[in-house]
Amino acid sequence: MNKYIDSRKHKEERPVIAICYDFDKTLSPTDMQAQGFIQSVGCDVNEFWAESNTLGEKNDMDQNLAYMLTMKQKSEGKVLFTKQQLAEYGSKVDLFKGVDTWFKRIKRYGEKQGVIVEHYIISSGLKEMIEGTKVADDFEKIYATSFYYNDNDVAVWPAQVVNYTNKTQFLSRINKGVLDISDDASLNKKMLDNERRISTSNMIYIGDGYTDVPCMKLTKDNGGVSIAVYHGENNDTAKNLLRDERINYMAKADYSLDSEIDKIVHKTIKAMAINTELKNITYKQNRGI
Repeated sequence: MNKYIDSRKHKEERPVIAICYDFDKTLSPTDMQAQGFIQSVGCDVNEFWAESNTLGEKNDMDQNLAYMLTMKQKSEGKVLFTKQQLAEYGSKVDLFKGVDTWFKRIKRYGEKQGVIVEHYIISSGLKEMIEGTKVADDFEKIYATSFYYNDNDVAVWPAQVVNYTNKTQFLSRINKGVLDISDDASLNKKMLDNERRISTSNMIYIGDGYTDVPCMKLTKDNGGVSIAVYHGENNDTAKNLLRDERINYMAKADYSLDSEIDKIVHKTIKAMAINTELKNITYKQNRGI
């Protein structure tokens, strides 16, 4: 039995707003594995994913576990399959326009509004590759699929699998300030709403498709804001999510200054800052009755 470990991040004096992101096709145009790794093992991108998906379907296997096994098998005798090498592939991953400056810009805007803005990744992609990108240090925490490595730094076994059905647990961790995934005791401990570090109404979730729906819907239904981004003119998925009331807004995946998503997030942060002040006034007045 695991002993109780209190690894919580506790509430600050200033309100905290969490912006949570998917990665592939949200911050980057394509799947990260298709931006160097698949080519390095001599595979066609479409054939790699077809083989991986077939492996999962034939064996009742989680699709993330299927792609992890396919990556490991395809790398044998061809390329090193180490944590360092995966980070190297990550360093070459393309990002949408404006992403490289987005996180610091949004944090600065939050400071002007009197709030702390924190950025989080919740992705089915590989943590090791995300950690190799040039924006990795901008995230408070990266929740993503990852491998366990032996003493030689070689990937030997899945350590964590993040899929669309379990993504929502990480919103709960961020909400309570229990960021360590090994700390289930703190996560499951009863916590009053006013003790939680980041209210769900102070969360923004940004994703691109149907695998993000559980997080989008949970965030939106609890007073937060969900945004679907789309690439180029192919915005049918985002339109459907908006029509079905899964999201609050849709925007092109352009994170440049004064872009559509930039303006939406600025206004959202400002509104959240004002609403938090009003809630605090209500709370103080109710305590005085």
